[in-house]
Amino acid sequence: MTPYWSYLLTTVGAVGLFLAGRMQRTGWLVGLGAQGLWIAYALSTRQYGFLISALVYGSVYARNYLAWRRTAHQRIETRPCT
Repeated sequence: MTPYWSYLLTTVGAVGLFLAGRMQRTGWLVGLGAQGLWIAYALSTRQYGFLISALVYGSVYARNYLAWRRTAHQRIETRPCT
């Protein structure tokens, strides 16, 4: 493995959190997609513990995305008509 993996994983994860913090749904999706990178890393380095963390983090990202989407949808429905 090259040292670039750690830079890539850190950058993608940080970008996802940054976007989620700015209330952009793409942040949760970037974080969810990053778990694919973690799975590839775990398999290529034979560090199988990262598979568990990718599943846990992936489920949290998916749950938060669905909650964000539900909240955003409710805001649209309750917006007063002008």
